[in-house]
Amino acid sequence: HVRARRALQDTVTAIRHKLPVAAAGYRLFPNGERHLRSRAVLAGIYPPELLAQSVAIAERCRFSLDSLRYEYPEELVPPGDTASGHLRRLTEAGLGRRYPAGVPARVRELVEHELALIAELEYEAYFLTVFDLVAFAKGRGILCQGRGSAANSAVCYALSITEVDPSRMSMLFERFISRERNEPPDIDVDFEHQRREEVMQYVYAKYGRDRAALAATVISYRPKSAIRDVGKALGLDLEQVDRLAKNFSWWDGRKVAPERIAECGLDPASPVVAQLLQLTNTLQRFPRHLSQHVGGFVISRGPLCRMVPIENASMPERTVIQWDKDDLDALGLLKVDCLALGMLSAIRRALDLISQWQGRLLSMQDIPAEDPAVYEMIGHADTVGVFQIESRAQMAMLPRLKPDNFYDLVVEVAIVRPGPIQGGMVHPYLRRRQGLEPVTYPSEAVRGVLERTLGVPIFQEQVMQLAVVAAGFTPGEADQLRRSMAAWKRKGGLGHFEERLIGGMRERGYNESFARQIFAQIQGFGEYGFPESHAASFALLVYVSAWLKKHHPAAFCCALLNSLPMGFYSASQLVQDAQRHGVNVLPAEVTVSGWACSLEAQGGKPALRLGLNRVKGFNQAAAERIVAARAAGDFADAPDLAHRAALDRGELGQLAAAGALASLAGHRRHAAWEVAGIERLPPLLAGAGFAETAPRLAVPTEGQNIIADYATLGLTLGRHPLALLREGLRQRRLLSAGEIAMLPHGRLARAAGLVTCRQRPDTTSGVTFVTLEDETGMVNVVVWRDLAERQRRELIAAQLLGVYGKLERQGEVIHLIAGRLVDLSALLGRLETRSRDFH
Repeated sequence: HVRARRALQDTVTAIRHKLPVAAAGYRLFPNGERHLRSRAVLAGIYPPELLAQSVAIAERCRFSLDSLRYEYPEELVPPGDTASGHLRRLTEAGLGRRYPAGVPARVRELVEHELALIAELEYEAYFLTVFDLVAFAKGRGILCQGRGSAANSAVCYALSITEVDPSRMSMLFERFISRERNEPPDIDVDFEHQRREEVMQYVYAKYGRDRAALAATVISYRPKSAIRDVGKALGLDLEQVDRLAKNFSWWDGRKVAPERIAECGLDPASPVVAQLLQLTNTLQRFPRHLSQHVGGFVISRGPLCRMVPIENASMPERTVIQWDKDDLDALGLLKVDCLALGMLSAIRRALDLISQWQGRLLSMQDIPAEDPAVYEMIGHADTVGVFQIESRAQMAMLPRLKPDNFYDLVVEVAIVRPGPIQGGMVHPYLRRRQGLEPVTYPSEAVRGVLERTLGVPIFQEQVMQLAVVAAGFTPGEADQLRRSMAAWKRKGGLGHFEERLIGGMRERGYNESFARQIFAQIQGFGEYGFPESHAASFALLVYVSAWLKKHHPAAFCCALLNSLPMGFYSASQLVQDAQRHGVNVLPAEVTVSGWACSLEAQGGKPALRLGLNRVKGFNQAAAERIVAARAAGDFADAPDLAHRAALDRGELGQLAAAGALASLAGHRRHAAWEVAGIERLPPLLAGAGFAETAPRLAVPTEGQNIIADYATLGLTLGRHPLALLREGLRQRRLLSAGEIAMLPHGRLARAAGLVTCRQRPDTTSGVTFVTLEDETGMVNVVVWRDLAERQRRELIAAQLLGVYGKLERQGEVIHLIAGRLVDLSALLGRLETRSRDFH
């Protein structure tokens, strides 16, 4: 745009051509004159008649994206029928299945209101499209569930798109569709993450890749990617560039600070490094490349290329629109969100495992509601692996909120979010729930909106309902308020609503302090407020996953392991949690294991057998050959396995290193020696016997086995690594998690553990939460911003972290407030572990 950006232009050009600037040659602009000039400068360069001609041409170039005509697909309506009639018949049939004893009057009223509005806005085809996708998935046995604002819809519930019964919740359909909002509705449907591709390919097969495509996502530059691309463009040594990029953590923000450069041994004042800093910081938030949206499909009646730019995706059999979802929404294009949810995969797998074990089919509908034992487990924060309530923040909230019914789970899902936290809703709700603060309402109308959450607005729908009953908004205007809430931090624009909301409340007799308190809470919600309908959809999966964990821990853990990657926890943590719940976990072994983890009968109870999918680098095809060969008879020894399953030396080596050949070849060292000598013999010699004396190899020590377990399986079934280090840690006066849990509030304490999780939410003013693990449990550590900045290296790099601090106890919730951090990773020797870090 301006001459000063010439260096940036050259850098971006070099990045595009994957060359250093010095080697870009004629690909670069010859000078800095290609920039936007002011009209005064242009008038001094070009004669008036040329400028006038340019203006005339510009005037003729009239086009508006609003002129693009989008039309819904037609093929979902049977011949001779109408979209409205077909949707009504499907809805009525669904209501009959949902309410066999008769449709409640309130639900009938909701359905009629929704169908009328859907017909008025001509959205029938959208609902029919989503219904078709859900029906296809359920016909294939793929678990799916609608969520988000669509769960406000009684029609969606009747069509089995969502699972939230509108007669049980306080619905607000205008949160989903309103006349005032000139855009199509948005139905998000979650499918099993490992089977969603079947649904996506169904869409392409039904409509054709010329009529169906995924929305794009614009990936912008962040510090790491900017440093890598700019560093290469400037010709820096690749090892230096890699070291620089790795030194930046997700919480360092967008700006590349000179001190981060200095930590890597480079001089921030040197000309090349100074240029790297300047260009990298300028490039932040620039678009880098297009990626696929997580599941936003656009489906049209005619070819999409007549309306939008499309391209083939890098993944096979996929087409992508070169615009993002916000562009598509602005144009009113129908977008169906086919999203992937790992917990649905885990639940389906767990139900299948239990059905096989019990010899009778178990479905989600068979799970008994409101089981007190499930709520007791949840109240003790025993929720590792449970959907949505397994994070450290949720675990800290559970003993305080102590959910004892389904609606409590709805609140739990929504309350540990930035919106309620920033809006100051959390502590008043907890105090009122515990009877420490009275629950009052300024009017019966407000009571009707807030009574279910003890007078504290927690959900987006409540904010909208308050605007309607207390300030005189129409439902559509309340939805506009909700949309402005979502964007005000980025774009502003709540000023008009502040005046209208407070003035409307004042006119209806509410005092000024209450009106301003409500508005402050709306501001706190920002873009983080959670819809009640969305929380209710997720709460269903919370309860189901908690029930599975409580009553079928082996099947639940097995399903989670087979569904990784997902959730907060690694395979090691999931296995340790299962063992604490009495599950016997058996090692991966070629004579019994399949590809996936499985259940085995042991003493009348199911034990969890690790699958060959846990062996690092091992492939599914090789595992399937092993299972097929084993079906013809047991393996005599490792050479017999290699021959019958056609395993190459690399595959045998992976199995030996993981200890999966123990029953055929002994301990790891002996197995590695034996498979190294296995050769593929020609047919003539295949039956000949070769005698060779095996060397006497020392049995690996316990520590060596643990190191090998983590390197090859990512977990160990032996003792926890810190159990071997406990004596040395005691000499340093470092306590175990079990000992920390026994200390009183305010006691100075020292602890050490493997770093399994670091989390620094955007709303915690720079606070970092760290989870340490040892053989007795976990310690939750709080690291304030100033300490995190002073001891950044220890916080980011340590695998084994020592923490000196002060214990903080609130009921069953315990935190260690860090005062000093010590990197003890050297004590681990060659053992390597990884933490899972989150925003």
